[in-house]
Amino acid sequence: MALGNLKFAVILCLSGLALSLAACSGYRPAPEAFHRAVVEPYRLDSGDNLRITVFEQEDLTNTYAIDQAGYIAFPLIGSVSARGQTVKELEGQIAGQLRQGYLRDPDVSIQVDQHRSFFILGEVNSAGQYTYVPGMNVQNAIAIAGGYTARANQTNVDITRKVNGDVLTGRVTISDPILAGDTIYVRERLF
Repeated sequence: MALGNLKFAVILCLSGLALSLAACSGYRPAPEAFHRAVVEPYRLDSGDNLRITVFEQEDLTNTYAIDQAGYIAFPLIGSVSARGQTVKELEGQIAGQLRQGYLRDPDVSIQVDQHRSFFILGEVNSAGQYTYVPGMNVQNAIAIAGGYTARANQTNVDITRKVNGDVLTGRVTISDPILAGDTIYVRERLF
């Protein structure tokens, strides 16, 4: 009888230990919206530089930066909200505002000249802020940051990403794509 109680006590202690370790790990698989953001149209945000061309209007054609508040300062029409919009949506917004007393039929074209940076932290040789290039994955980002340290977990990373105005964090493999503005955290391996 005493042996049965001892086995039960050991199983209970091990179960409690397993639950407490699981709670401390902070593991969060990436939510579905996190993965959908990779295939959705690119959303503009602070730090993006845009090449805006207004056909036959050389004075308006230039490179414009999206400021910290999410606006670009555009001649004639002033501040234009760009945060969260796709390139097509912003083209339509600028053309619409230019039609209101400035140009008869403006033809506006926008290209992202330079994407906002991504950030990489943790067990890499040169943590910091780096220029994003479309099509990058986690492994490319780690290479740009000088590779792993000797203590790095090399199988997966945690990424923090803004999706539809919400900030989400999830664990992904090193072959997963990244987006401009992502913060990548390379964790330390346990053993």
